[in-house]
This record gives sequence, C-alpha cells and structure tokens, in this order.
Amino acid sequence: VYKCKLPGISLIRKNVQLLLSVFLLAVWGVVLLAYRLYWMGNKPPNFSNSDNPAADSPSILTRTLTFFYLPVANFWLLLCPDTLSFDWSMDALPLVRTLADWRNVHTVAFYLGLLLLTWFSLWTRPTSKSRDINGKAHHYTNGKNGNSNGHSYQWNSHEHVNDSHTDTHVNSTQNGTKKHFECRTPLPTTENVVVFSIGLLTIPFLPATNLFFYVGFVIAERVLYIPSMGFCLLVAVGMRSLYVRLQHRSFRAVLVYCSAALVLLLSVKTVLRNRDWQNEEMLYKSGIYVNPAKAWGNLGNVLKSQGNIEEAEQAYRNALYYRSNMADMLYNLGLLLQESNKFSEALHYYKLAIGSRPTLASAYLNTGIILMNQGRLDEAKRTFLTCADIPDENLKDPHAHKSSVTSCLYNLGKLLHEQGHQEEALTVFKEAVQKMPRQFAPQSLYNMMGEAYIRLNKLTEAERWYRESLRAKPDHIPAHLTYGKLLAMTGQKTEAERYFLKAIQLDPTKGNCYMHYGKHRFKAVRLDSGEFDVVFSAAHMLRQASLNEAAEKYYRQAASLRPNYPAALMNLGAILHLNGKLQEAEANYLRALQLKPDDTITQSNLRKLWNIMEKQGLRTTSR
Repeated sequence: VYKCKLPGISLIRKNVQLLLSVFLLAVWGVVLLAYRLYWMGNKPPNFSNSDNPAADSPSILTRTLTFFYLPVANFWLLLCPDTLSFDWSMDALPLVRTLADWRNVHTVAFYLGLLLLTWFSLWTRPTSKSRDINGKAHHYTNGKNGNSNGHSYQWNSHEHVNDSHTDTHVNSTQNGTKKHFECRTPLPTTENVVVFSIGLLTIPFLPATNLFFYVGFVIAERVLYIPSMGFCLLVAVGMRSLYVRLQHRSFRAVLVYCSAALVLLLSVKTVLRNRDWQNEEMLYKSGIYVNPAKAWGNLGNVLKSQGNIEEAEQAYRNALYYRSNMADMLYNLGLLLQESNKFSEALHYYKLAIGSRPTLASAYLNTGIILMNQGRLDEAKRTFLTCADIPDENLKDPHAHKSSVTSCLYNLGKLLHEQGHQEEALTVFKEAVQKMPRQFAPQSLYNMMGEAYIRLNKLTEAERWYRESLRAKPDHIPAHLTYGKLLAMTGQKTEAERYFLKAIQLDPTKGNCYMHYGKHRFKAVRLDSGEFDVVFSAAHMLRQASLNEAAEKYYRQAASLRPNYPAALMNLGAILHLNGKLQEAEANYLRALQLKPDDTITQSNLRKLWNIMEKQGLRTTSR
C-alpha cells in the first residue's frame, strides 16, 4: 500500500523547528511595530515628498518598480559598500519609472536568486549515505572509516546512540564483530543555516520595504545593521561549502587568499569611512556626491554654527541650486540673511519658503518681525494672523510649529498693545496661552499680559500675570522691572526698589534696569546705548524734563537705530520742531507719514509746523 504525501506537508514536517523559529522572529517584529505605532499615537508619521519620492509618486507603476528595486539597492550596499552616504533621500536614487529601465534586470536577478536560495534550503534532502552538516561531508559507514575532512565516524545503522553535549565512545559486539561508535552533537546543516541567514537578512528589513506602510527615507544604512549579520552568515557558509567541494589544494589556497584579500579591503574601507564620521563637517562633505542638496544644506548649518557666515551662505545657495524648492533650506538662508541685516533678501527667501511649504510657521513669524521693524504694521498683522490660522494637521514638526504660532500671536498682541488696542491685545494673548505647547517659555507672554492690564488700570489682574511671569522664570528681568513699576504705582516703594535692585543684580550691564530705577536712569544710556528702548525712553524723560537739546541727541540716536519706525521719526520731528529746526522737523514728519499715513498726531504736528513756517516765510506753497 502506497501512501500519497503532499509536498507542502512533507516540507513543513521536515522543517517544523526551523519554520517555528522564523515564525517567532516575525511575530516578535510585529509586536515591536505595534508598540511603536501605539507610542506614536496610533497613526504613522507624516513625511515630506522629498523624504520618500516614490511614495509621493502618482504613478502605480513607478511606485511598484521603485519599491521592488530598493531592496536590490540595499543588497548592493551589503555586497559592495563602495559609495556610502549619511542620507539617501530626495533624488539620491532616481525613481524607476518604466519597464525599459535597465535596473529592472537587477531586480529580477535579485529575487530569482533569493527564491533559489530558499528552494535549496527547504527542499534539498540529505541522503542516507551522506549528509552535509555546515559544509562538512560526514560519511556513516558500517565497519569502515569514511574520511570527511579529518573527521572519522563509525556507525551501525541498526543501533541508536543518544545525543550528548560531550563526546562518547561506545564499544559493542554484534555477530562477533566489534563496533566502535563516536557520537558528537551535530552542527546545524548547511540548509538550516541558509534558511536562518535568509530570515535574518529579510525579516528585520521588511518594515523598510514600504510593504506595510510608507517610510521616511529612500535608503537608510542603519536598517542594514541586523540584515548584515544574515548576509555575513551566507557569505561564510558559501565560502565553507565551496572550500569543501574544491578538491585541488591550489584551488583551496586561491579561495583562502581571495577571502583574506576581501577582508583586508573591507577593513581598509571601514577605516576610511570612520574618518568621515570624525565630525559633522567631514560627514556632510562625504555625502555631497550622493545627495548634494541635503549634504550642502546640512554643511551650511555646521558652517553657520562655526561662525563661517559667508561659507554657510554659499553652502545654502549650492543646496538650492540642486533643489530649489526645499522650504527648510530657503528658510535657513533667509534666517542667515536676516541675522546679517540683509532684510530685503531675507524677506524674499521667507516668501519662497512659504510658497514651497505654506504651513512653515517659523517663516511667517520672521517675516512678520521684519515687517514690524520696517514700520509695515498692517502687513505684519496680516502675516501674524495667517500664521495663527494654519491648521495643526500633516505637520513635519508639530511642536516647533505650535511654538512659532504662539510667538506669532505674542508679537501680534504686542503690536496691538503698542498701538493702544489693549482689549484686542489681551484677546490675542489669551489665544496664545491656549495654543502654546508645553515646551514654550511663557514668561514674556505673561509679562505682556500684565502690561496690557496695567494700561486698562486693572492692577489686580496685572499683578497676577507679573507673578505668573516670575513663577515661570524667576530670573526674568522684564518681569522684575514691570512688577516693580506696579508696586511703585501702588505706593509700595520699598518693595518696588527691591525688584529694581534684583533686576540690576541679575544683569548689571543691562541699561533698562537702571532706567526704571530712578537714581541710575542716565547711567542706562551709557551702558546700553545700542538698545532702542533704552535710548528712546531716555530721550522721552529728557524731553519731559525740558532738556530739549539732550533729548534731541537721543531721539536722533533712536531714529538711527530704527530708521523705519514711525514713532521714532515723529518724536524726532517734534523735538526738532521745539528746538526751532523747522525744515528738518518737516522732513521727519513727512517720512513718518509715509510709513504711517493715518497717524493723526503726526498730521496735527505737521499742520502746526507749516503754520509757523508760513509766518516765517519758510513755506510759501500751499500743501
């Protein structure tokens, strides 16, 4: 009676332990992935199209061909790690768009080779006369020594010897013939090692294949750390099997020398690659050949941190030459130009960054700050409001985004506060408090809320927010000064003096600390003559004290610090008006009105000035 066995069942029975190990490895990988997904909020992260261009391609054919090719490219890095890079995103690996692309041949060859290896390891069966154990051919004989690479085994097929962790020698007599048995714990078969190696090579790599979800990279050499162990096992077992099958001694010597040369060459490559990792600058320079856009951009950041501003600017421009729509790079270049006081160019690159990524809140923030300092207040308001309305979805860095949005609201509220719209300012400040992330430093925001309440004469609320500011940052100098002012207003002179002195103690070089502390107020200008608020306040106090000549000096200095600030120009015009310098006063009034046409105070002062000039014969034409 013959029993029919299905090939699949036979295969499973034969490799049940091996398949169970691979299954457990796969299950453990799924558990780790599930935990990672749970930790991230049960949703995969969002990546930009430059991180993984294939995932963003609208063509199914392009996505399929490219994703099939990516494991081939990774395997080539294992096989020949000649060209390495810290980053393979963007266009470092061109997409496979058509079937005619020659890289598809590599894809087919790779997967065929993988299938052949799997077939060999699962379907090859050892014969009863010979078994290949880890590359060693062990012959089992009955009464005869079978030589197998220096190992001699004598075996009787009708007798069974239990495995042991130590060698055992058993003597027995059967039919008058003395048998000698030598039993050793057998090593895994070559087939099992190959299956284990393939599992170690492929299963840890599966999450990076885009099979289950899109990942945020094209190639990442770090994901090859564990698969490289399986690859090394495959190479080792292949070399061993080839060595056993080569009968001629000279052929074996050639194989040994080739293996030694391979190890030596790869060791040299490792040493050279380690030099690239000595510091960030060398690492980014080494990646310019593979991914010039990303490498130049990162190199620009390093050069900027080193103080090499011109080189950093050139590095950013090089990055944009290769990829002109990188929002982060456009923003970084704009920031560099802003710090170099090239405000017009900075605005240009911020607008390009916003055009490339409309959700880049930090670009809106810096754009608004520049516009505000240039006196373009309405544009600044619109920019801050646009930033505040950006939805909190599909963001690359949600925490940085929320911080920038909060800063936009803070600056908008500060602008409204300076214009005298205290209720609107408080509404904006409260929205900022609601939206600010956990890592945001709120002391300046709380202090400005106290300032707004002071203007509304709500002293209890003002005191509450000043205390909140000091609780958030006990060494916050502005809060010490503003709270000191509040205490002085409410008659608590001694307590007020304590806060003023504390501010001076925190930073003795800060001029505005002395400004609030009466007997040191003019020392402030000497210590911090480059700070607009200090100089402007000093000029205002001198004017109130009727020291107009000294006030003119400091108003001129304030206007030079902020040449496009309407309030500075208007006050300079007013002091020049009082000091009898009428034509110069007229020029400053007109300049202030160009920046802020609806300023009623400047309009009134200019009409008064023109009346005086007409009486003195300095102005004859009606304007």
